[in-house]
Amino acid sequence: MELLTQDEYQSIAAGLTLPTGAFIDGAFRPAISGNTFTTLNPATGETLTDIAACGAADVDFAVEKAREAFDDGRWSKMHPSERKDVLIRLCKLMTRNARELAVMESIDSGKTIYDCETVDVPETIHCLKWHAEAIDKIYDQVSPASDDHIAMVVREPIGVVGLVLPWNFPLLMLAWKIGPALAAGCSVVVKPAAETTITALRLAELAMEAGLPRGVLNVVPGGGADVGEPIGRHMDIDMVSFTGSTVTGKRFLTYSAESNAKEVVLEMGGKNPAIVMDDAENLDRVAAHVVNGAFWNMGENCSASSRLIVHKDVKAELLKRVAHHAKQWNIGDPLNPETRMGALVSESHFKKVCGYLDQAENVLIGGKAEKGFVEATVVEVQGNDATLAREEIFGPVLSVIEVSGFDEAIKIANETEYGLCASIFTANAKRAIRGARAIRAGTVTVNSFGEGDITTPFGGYKQSGFGGRDNSVHAHDQYTQLKTIWIDLTDDADEAVD
Repeated sequence: MELLTQDEYQSIAAGLTLPTGAFIDGAFRPAISGNTFTTLNPATGETLTDIAACGAADVDFAVEKAREAFDDGRWSKMHPSERKDVLIRLCKLMTRNARELAVMESIDSGKTIYDCETVDVPETIHCLKWHAEAIDKIYDQVSPASDDHIAMVVREPIGVVGLVLPWNFPLLMLAWKIGPALAAGCSVVVKPAAETTITALRLAELAMEAGLPRGVLNVVPGGGADVGEPIGRHMDIDMVSFTGSTVTGKRFLTYSAESNAKEVVLEMGGKNPAIVMDDAENLDRVAAHVVNGAFWNMGENCSASSRLIVHKDVKAELLKRVAHHAKQWNIGDPLNPETRMGALVSESHFKKVCGYLDQAENVLIGGKAEKGFVEATVVEVQGNDATLAREEIFGPVLSVIEVSGFDEAIKIANETEYGLCASIFTANAKRAIRGARAIRAGTVTVNSFGEGDITTPFGGYKQSGFGGRDNSVHAHDQYTQLKTIWIDLTDDADEAVD
């Protein structure tokens, strides 16, 4: 899709009709309490709209309707190919409304329209389409039993699922979760982040237009204590999938333990290393990957390469090239298609990132922050013990750590409570494979920054993940139960003779 001009995007934004109600049982509704909260454009501070501020009563209502939809089989027992057709129609509707969704996403989150148009919305559609196409292609199994028995292993949808989303990739993370959950036949109750609610509500509206039965996809806006915790503690929710901070993720394990022992899948934080060894080829290309990994989406990315672990022999040259590429990541109006870095998602998050910048003792590049915008920043730290090297900043800040060899680099890479992603840059194939195996992370890329794609599972080791994976066919596992059906084929007469 050809990008528009800044003025054209601003004109679209001015003409948008934004959803304001919770979406439950196929319709927009005010919160039962009548309360609302104001959502702001983080780039301008202007009010976008007031949205229903839901609470426990709204969660109860959404779960009740989701359970009705699941139990009567209007979706869970629909033929797999028919479920696929509905989701494919949703993808077509999203494609027709892609520009509207991109502008909504940009003004609500501070993300650049360039990323929303070229990455987020297309990848969201691709994700939903991929899981839709998988619906009638995942087979159950027959185990190798004796001739006197048939043992069937079948997948069944787990039931009513709570999906709790982060604010950094509102549409894409929604797709990562509803794609496999709906494909499996579940009914879902979605809690979007309070900072970024609009596109989840609009997608739910499009899903109804596509033919998704009422009650199958419900979106309940509100805060964590008001909506997230009631979802986590609800006795009639069978499973929760959460993406967000490690601190919040751990709470869902407590909620589960103190309620109905519901299954919990967590994708949480990261402090991801990019290791550059002395034999890395084409340092300019390496620098481009490092910069992209650190500053894409303003560094508001759990898989951001926020630690550059670089061999001392190539450090100076690499940093020159990092500086060159960092200059291309200009900040500005997110609706300007030339802007590479937009605004941080909220004033509170901006202040948090600024607090980390205040701790930086050796700023190599950038460091300026003003009115919600933070420029691409590179800081050098001594060793791996500094706060900037250990804590997840979730902003455009890259910490540089110098090492003298391969083993030291691997050791420092693993000296973290996180284990989501990592990158290693080296021309030595054996070293690359040894490093990829030695790093305790869910995804390790070699000579590139990335997360894989829809066909590869995404999730973390240690305190970066728990209970399952997003993406790929493995994502379907967490939204299904395995049932064994054991059929006895012995003849009653034969048993009598024996």
